[in-house]
Amino acid sequence: MNNNSDNSSLLNQGKRIAFLATLAAFFMASIKAFVGYFFHSPVLLADAFHSGSDIFINFASGFGLWLASRPKTEKFPYGLYKAETIACLITGICITFAGVEIFREGIHKMNHLSNISKFPIFPIGATILSSLISFMIAHKMKKIGQSIGSYSLIANAKEAYLDVFVSMVVLVGILLGFLKIPYIESIVIILISILIIKLGIENSWLSLLVLLDSNIDPDLQDEINEKISHVFGVKGVGDVKIRQSGPFKLVECVIKIKPTISLYKAHELSKNIETTIYKNFDRIESVFIHVEPVKETMVSAIVPIQTIDGLHSKIHDHFSKAPYFAVLQLQSDKNIHYIKDIYFNEYLKETKQIGVQVVKAVVQYKIDMVFTKSIGEISFALLKDNYVDIYKINNTISLKEIIECYHLGHIERMAEATQTMDHSIIS
Repeated sequence: MNNNSDNSSLLNQGKRIAFLATLAAFFMASIKAFVGYFFHSPVLLADAFHSGSDIFINFASGFGLWLASRPKTEKFPYGLYKAETIACLITGICITFAGVEIFREGIHKMNHLSNISKFPIFPIGATILSSLISFMIAHKMKKIGQSIGSYSLIANAKEAYLDVFVSMVVLVGILLGFLKIPYIESIVIILISILIIKLGIENSWLSLLVLLDSNIDPDLQDEINEKISHVFGVKGVGDVKIRQSGPFKLVECVIKIKPTISLYKAHELSKNIETTIYKNFDRIESVFIHVEPVKETMVSAIVPIQTIDGLHSKIHDHFSKAPYFAVLQLQSDKNIHYIKDIYFNEYLKETKQIGVQVVKAVVQYKIDMVFTKSIGEISFALLKDNYVDIYKINNTISLKEIIECYHLGHIERMAEATQTMDHSIIS
């Protein structure tokens, strides 16, 4: 999700449903106000006031999403995505005040019964119609809000679902008023108002956290950390930060790499990580990666050998033609070393491109270095592409001698392959 046109398309979906909800709220508020006034239903008039506040709430959300969909400019290089978060904050505050007003209405109804003499068919019809419209709007807003990650739409959807319950309470209140039953209507209205106030406060608090760049999704942070750590060439993940900007996320992370990797390869690795994040996680607007070279104390090395005799194993003259490969673990600062494993070269019977198949096999063990006397151009290039350093062995004849030279710093990195392209393909 790093394409600006895709972002605008998602935001436009949210904008359309928000403005549609605004029109629906205006229609419901008008119907309730008209019926409540002409049929003398104070509780329906109170619900009309509540629906009237939804007009402003949904319009604020739609306006915020409209701003967020505006293209990036020189003045706003990160876009106006946070306008949607500001709209969510306004929505939360409005929901809270609407809940307070409903609470006050519930207190007021404690001592005032509705004076209804005829069966309230029109107020009941208006309430049922309002419930159906609220439910359809809530379902649509929730679906789109979740698909584009819009906190304001999700908040509005929750409030619209509560409107359904409030309308049911109003329906009960109208019937209880007709039956002259006191208190029940007021108690239920007060309970619903408390739920609405709670919802408003939660949405306002969440919006403030987003605006203050709080880490609101630690699980996603851990998932991204885990995914990056499995990218070949990454030696560690220092810090992953996620900033919410409207419905989108901005990711920053520090990766640790071998200090011997070239600037070009480090950039290539960064692009691989960006692609991995965009591919595996939704609604990622941008990814910023800081590369930090780090020297590892414990490294893994592969050496081609012709005999198996522990540290006295003899070194083979050519990398891909060796019958065996020894995997060494070396820790330079403490002069610690040991043979981790030995692998049989199963590609010796192949007629060509042995080196290609050998390299593909050995890089799966995430090795850091190769010690060899001779290597072809293709094998050399493939190992370098997989961030493996290649060291040239001169006169050493055993693993023990290689380890001693490594700890003394007497082995130098190989600058180029020792064999031509044609020879490496044949071998």
